[in-house]
Amino acid sequence: MPLHLIELSPAEPERAAIDGLLERVADVIAGDGGDVIEAQVTADAKRAFIVAEHAADDGPRRALEAGGVAFDTVDPVRLVGAELEDVKARRGSGRYLVEWDLPADLTMDAYLARKKANAPKYAEVPEATFLRTYVREDVDKCLCFYDGEDADAVRRAREAVEAPIDRFHELEER
Repeated sequence: MPLHLIELSPAEPERAAIDGLLERVADVIAGDGGDVIEAQVTADAKRAFIVAEHAADDGPRRALEAGGVAFDTVDPVRLVGAELEDVKARRGSGRYLVEWDLPADLTMDAYLARKKANAPKYAEVPEATFLRTYVREDVDKCLCFYDGEDADAVRRAREAVEAPIDRFHELEER
């Protein structure tokens, strides 16, 4: 089934409210035949990133609207650098999230070739571990998840693979 990235801004930054919101999202997606693969919340609780599987292109958007769940965007994405079954088994992981607004002239094929060519360079920064990327199908941006000893290690890893950082988030431990 296709993957969809749901981005939202929680109205209430308290953990119980965010947990309730994420449960609500999972319920409305499941009620429409989909499945939430992972949900990540920034440490400041200002942003949530949810990846869901759904057979219908408009399924997550339709389900969220019907369920009265406010969201910022819903976009189809492609998982790169990890196997979906592994992500499902762990329901996602990572301490850091990097958003990169991709250049307007970059195609999906060129992005994937670039990613493959640069991936071995991560070995230059062993204190950071690349986990996975979700790249929007419209090639507008990608979200890259990392573990690392600290934020600087992740920034060095991005430099090693010659990839910019447009927004950097530490993620809440879930």
